[in-house]
Amino acid sequence: MENIHHNSSDLPSFILTGLPGLEASQHWIFLLLGALYFVSIVGNALILFIVKEEQSLHQPMYYFLSLLSVNDIGVSLSTLPTVLVTFCFHVRKISFDSCMSQMFFIHFFSFLESGILLIMSFDRYVAICNPLRYATVLSDARVVRMGISVIIRSFCVVFPLPFLLKRLPFCKANILSHAYCLHPDLIRLPCGDITINNSFGLFIVISNFGLDSALILLSYVLILRSVLAIASKEERLKTLNTCVSHMCAVLIFYVPMVSVSMVARYGRHAPEYVHTLMSLIYLFVPPMLNPVIYSIKTKEIRRRLFKILLGTKF
Repeated sequence: MENIHHNSSDLPSFILTGLPGLEASQHWIFLLLGALYFVSIVGNALILFIVKEEQSLHQPMYYFLSLLSVNDIGVSLSTLPTVLVTFCFHVRKISFDSCMSQMFFIHFFSFLESGILLIMSFDRYVAICNPLRYATVLSDARVVRMGISVIIRSFCVVFPLPFLLKRLPFCKANILSHAYCLHPDLIRLPCGDITINNSFGLFIVISNFGLDSALILLSYVLILRSVLAIASKEERLKTLNTCVSHMCAVLIFYVPMVSVSMVARYGRHAPEYVHTLMSLIYLFVPPMLNPVIYSIKTKEIRRRLFKILLGTKF
């Protein structure tokens, strides 16, 4: 594989990789990834259509779900071009600007998903702990402001990353570990001082993912305390059931993300394909499973989905 070198006067290119050691199976792997893309994009598009068409779903919980679906489509579309050309057409070279753009969008949607899950946990907290004030606290105007706030936050924290990388000299073989551009992968390649990049990366991870996960956990502690105060066991289970979809969405987002970080930090001697597979799970599984979970657990969505797929009036 060719080495791409960089001097201070021009920008480098990068070499994308598929699954090391599994090159002979690349086409089959792309068929699998293609199926995941299809389920993710079509599933989330159906969620958006159903929420728009079903009048009973015009409430804050489902507005936030719609934002999550838009975000999941964005995650899928941001990785699709390079995964397609790497696995299907074996085109591995990507320009610096294209790589920075892809990195920006992948991390933007990743941070945005964390913020959306946070405001969805706030929605569940208000619905269960202060149900009488739900309509007042989560008015349409406030829902819009909350959505815009997490979008602006995500943009602001990710926007500096390409510029912090662009200032560095690249003089190593610029071979990436994945079929797409990720900041932790790119930060290994410069031969200059990356202290600022590492510090800023650590800061935005702790201040966003760390804070969001802590606040989500706090909201569920308060929800659980409120639920345990309900006398009837049936009512307790019924109330908790309204949180199951969101709890699953939180787990399928944060567990793969923590696993990727643990493998990157402590699994240095693990086979290369382990790192690649973990990153694929992190980027592919949540967008695919979120619409499946909400379709299964939400009666109105499930009923409308059957009506669309089977042409049956329920």
